[in-house]
Amino acid sequence: MENPYYDLNTYFKNIFGHRVHKISIDAGMSCPNRDGRLSTSGCIYCNQTGSGTGFFQKGISVTDQLQNAKAYIIKRFKAKKFIAYFQSFTNTYAPLDQLKRLYDEALAVEDVVGLAIGTRPDCVDGDILNLLQGYAKNHLIWIEYGLQSAHDHTLALINRGHDFKAFQTAVEATQNRGIQICVHVILGLPGESRAQMLETAKILSRMGIDGLKLHLLYIIKGTEMENLYQTGAYTCLDMTEYANLACEFLACMPKNVVIQRLTSDPHPGELVAPLWSLQKAEIRSLIRQAFNDRGLYQGKWFTAGSENGH
Repeated sequence: MENPYYDLNTYFKNIFGHRVHKISIDAGMSCPNRDGRLSTSGCIYCNQTGSGTGFFQKGISVTDQLQNAKAYIIKRFKAKKFIAYFQSFTNTYAPLDQLKRLYDEALAVEDVVGLAIGTRPDCVDGDILNLLQGYAKNHLIWIEYGLQSAHDHTLALINRGHDFKAFQTAVEATQNRGIQICVHVILGLPGESRAQMLETAKILSRMGIDGLKLHLLYIIKGTEMENLYQTGAYTCLDMTEYANLACEFLACMPKNVVIQRLTSDPHPGELVAPLWSLQKAEIRSLIRQAFNDRGLYQGKWFTAGSENGH
């Protein structure tokens, strides 16, 4: 069956002609939602590690993290080139000279052809974007904005610390610089209906973004979401619900948007629920089945410049 969505491997092969692999980097960053600038508690689904490995705190440099991962990836996936993915916490949340030093270090590693910078829309400015624009002249540069939802009431509920307007402003400031924009969205946030989640998809579909990552809201230990789950105030999506929502979300997106992730990647030792979220192959298979069974594909519900009826 033809792939019903534009996946990352296809995108890389279209650009480079061969397999390219992203390598996650822990650069020791913090987050304004953790260090007290906005909050000390973080988003209600996030714990103290912020999806990080702790490698930087252990004294493992960006160079060493890349070199160690390269050896494994070359052997397993036969990748020839690499993207350094600054993943943990907010990777534009540091002085400009520190950011430049870290990014330069990553790009100096052999066969690293670009950067992916995970950050928040309220943690970029003109100087940072100018820096990334300079790299984009000779490298593939993605900036990954954590949005999670286009609805301000949801953003307030999850203690996100910014509103949708901040995201719009960041996207507009980033566009036309040669920087590729990827957006992170979480499906299953507290209080959000199917219609509200698909409204986020429709809004994003008209903003000229380049990539999308979908995440399932899963429950990890030591978070406010764990309290909501344990008291019965929140119920997780089941696998079929998630597969159908992911399928519908992508049906709203333009065909040229690169789907970089279909679901979340929880740490097994931290996961409380749902346990099915660890079954990534099964989830991807179920999403493909939903596309097939429903006659959907990425872009089917996309209508440029106007609302559609789904």
